[in-house]
Amino acid sequence: MIASQPVTESRPAPLTGRAADWDEEELATGFVAGDEACLTVVHHRWAALVNGVARRSLGDAREAEDVTQQVFIAAWRGRAGYSPSRGTLAGWLIGITRRKVADALSARTRRAALVDAAGAALAVRTEESSSLDGVLDQLLVEHELARLPSPQRKVLRLAFYDDLTQPQIAVLTGWPLGTVKSHARRGLLRLRDAFESGGDADASPPGKGQAPSNGARPAR
Repeated sequence: MIASQPVTESRPAPLTGRAADWDEEELATGFVAGDEACLTVVHHRWAALVNGVARRSLGDAREAEDVTQQVFIAAWRGRAGYSPSRGTLAGWLIGITRRKVADALSARTRRAALVDAAGAALAVRTEESSSLDGVLDQLLVEHELARLPSPQRKVLRLAFYDDLTQPQIAVLTGWPLGTVKSHARRGLLRLRDAFESGGDADASPPGKGQAPSNGARPAR
């Protein structure tokens, strides 16, 4: 595997062999049974559909990408709850997508309220600034993650917020494990540099050192 190989996120690698010919019934059976090869096929077949629904609802490509990943994580973790008798696998995924979109829209409102509350608290109660450290740290991490290149941001979000290991991220994204490791390493170095330079990630090129001590756990 070559870590420096270019990655095209919107176009998963074509399926080869028997996996490309699985019918939905066979695929659903394997998916529910926990076959990771089936997860790869499910993601390959329906990621574009899920992303399209999320993008139309959210109007934001980056949020739609994040929601798409959340949908397949939720589907994989909750696969035991799927029953072919209640509908198609694609329909089940779209149901999860609608719930994740609703969560994303609610999160927008919460983030806006959090920023407003933090600003108001800083303005009128500066003596309690230490109590806002946790909130501001979270906002800083989100801000810096948003500035990373998309592949690095995706890997770190899956590791930090969805508690996935690097091999699991490789399965979910379809990227080689070496590529996932490379994106994780480069993203952590950029975050570290951003925190050390006061939030300006582009002030200096990534260097060697420890990951930022913000409580986030790097991908394994």
